[in-house]
Amino acid sequence: MSKKQRFWLQLLTYTVLVVLAVYCLFPFMWMIDTALKPLNEVRTSHPTFLINHVTFDNFTRVLLESKFITFFGNSMYVAFSTTILSLIISIFAGYALSRFGTYRGVKVASLSMLLSQMVPGVLLLIPLYLLMKNYHLLDSYYSMILAYTTFMVPLCTFMLKGYFDTLPYEMEESAEIDGCSRVGIIFRIILPVSVPSLIATALFAFVNAWNEFMFGFVFINDEAHRTLTPGITLFKGLYTTDWGSIMAASVLSVIPVVILFLFMQRYLMDGMTAGAVKG
Repeated sequence: MSKKQRFWLQLLTYTVLVVLAVYCLFPFMWMIDTALKPLNEVRTSHPTFLINHVTFDNFTRVLLESKFITFFGNSMYVAFSTTILSLIISIFAGYALSRFGTYRGVKVASLSMLLSQMVPGVLLLIPLYLLMKNYHLLDSYYSMILAYTTFMVPLCTFMLKGYFDTLPYEMEESAEIDGCSRVGIIFRIILPVSVPSLIATALFAFVNAWNEFMFGFVFINDEAHRTLTPGITLFKGLYTTDWGSIMAASVLSVIPVVILFLFMQRYLMDGMTAGAVKG
């Protein structure tokens, strides 16, 4: 391939990437744009991307005149609790599937977790609601944490299993010769070398718990325990919708996820690709 051909190929490649990036980022940019517009520009019949008068009134209204801070704290608590609980369970489950996958009981458990991912969560909404009601867990953090963890554990388990499969078993044999127990092997040998995969799995669990709407909307009617995604819908009234506040609240709600991805991007990429090719 000539130098000129390589130039046009690179130009075409970057052009396509820029177009795709703009396409993916446009909804987020429009959200920020709407959050910075005054009320008359938001409700105009001919909306444009340009802002004539930038205002932070929408953010002020969200932060000072609503319970956004309470919803934000609730989501943070639920998401972190779900992440920690999912990781603890998935570490042991993923290790069992990786090292004892030939046993019949382990195969049945693996198949059961795989089949559970084929069932839409909305089909389990009523059974889970009745279960939470019978155990008096409605309007509490525990109902959401248990529901989110239930759906997170299978995928987190398979993510960690894929990485554990790449770790040589000789390391564990050496530790066993030195008298290390099976639990000690997991915490002293496996986990220290699995940090990228653990971070990727934790981010996956956190983002899904942070963004979940359905269970939080159905299980919680108490504003003191309401999470962020159902809380944003309170800006929509019966006859009017405060689009400026909704957009401002949405912008604020994505900040934690963006910060996590910015600081954990390298570990995320390593963790997602580490188990893809078995070395």
